[in-house]
Amino acid sequence: MTMFKKSVLSLSAVIALGMAANANDQIRIVGSSTVYPFTSYVAEEFGATTGNKIPVVESTGTGGGMKIFCSGSGLDTPSFTNASRPIKASEFDTCKSNGVTAITGLMVGFDGIAISQSKTNPKMDLKLEHIFLALAEEVPSKDGKSLIKNPYKYWNEIDSSLPKREIRMIGAPTTSGTRDSFDEMVMEVASKKFEAYGDAKGKYKKIRTDGAYIPGGENDNLIVQQLTQDKAALGYFGYSFLEENHDKIQGIALNGVEPTAESIAKGEYPVSRSMFMYMKNAHIGKVKGMEEFINMYASDAMIGQKGVLKNIGLIPMPTETLKEVQKAVKAKTLLTDDMVKKGTILPVK
Repeated sequence: MTMFKKSVLSLSAVIALGMAANANDQIRIVGSSTVYPFTSYVAEEFGATTGNKIPVVESTGTGGGMKIFCSGSGLDTPSFTNASRPIKASEFDTCKSNGVTAITGLMVGFDGIAISQSKTNPKMDLKLEHIFLALAEEVPSKDGKSLIKNPYKYWNEIDSSLPKREIRMIGAPTTSGTRDSFDEMVMEVASKKFEAYGDAKGKYKKIRTDGAYIPGGENDNLIVQQLTQDKAALGYFGYSFLEENHDKIQGIALNGVEPTAESIAKGEYPVSRSMFMYMKNAHIGKVKGMEEFINMYASDAMIGQKGVLKNIGLIPMPTETLKEVQKAVKAKTLLTDDMVKKGTILPVK
């Protein structure tokens, strides 16, 4: 082998080692746009107080994040993923089939999906059935015995007490955990009210595609901007975005309950949910600072009743629940099929 070739190989090895070192000393996180503001805050604090690099946090949506997270256990994959819903059994199976077999979960706290509009509009109250009839691909006929293509163009056509305002809803794309939660807690729940759906009653979630529903992308701040520009439109996103932008937008009451931190924490607001982060345990010891990061995230100072994340819209879990979560995180409790089926990160008793 010539000296030149040896030099090239040596240089390549140095570059490869350098790239690996850079990859190993900075945590990478993907996932939910709803959890993104909270994780970004913790990442900044982590970088500022521990001497570690600030973790890279990407907003890919819950489904997109799970796909990337579960793609393998190599150091070219993210160490954490945020989720605005529990990991699905199908996603857990994908993880396992790709060698991601050791996962620890953190419950971050509670959130609500806030239906919102421009603050310049008159206040508006809706029932879940109103939203369902506005957005479903098929709706019951006037006699309630069959399904027809959704004919509604204005809210007052659904209920005469509602304003004559064009139906336009800006919401999450199908890759988003917020969309999953919306489909489950609004569409499927409301479909239980209508016999015309037959076997699909309680399961129907097909959204119309004629322009009444507008996928707003994974960046919820863009939906906020669209609502300030389009006064006719409604939009939905995580409660924290309503909290952060209360000077521009206002929440819409659902079933008579306003979206507030108190109503969400008590479970009174009908579209309340839990938020999560999942850790790839195979990266512990290989990616610098992982345990330190998740322990900081799980601390009282971050997600407790008086934690700083409450100031940016997080709705903390009860203190007793937090203690159980902290215990599970500290022990690096591994997810099991039973835990995934129950939508929890805590051991099933």
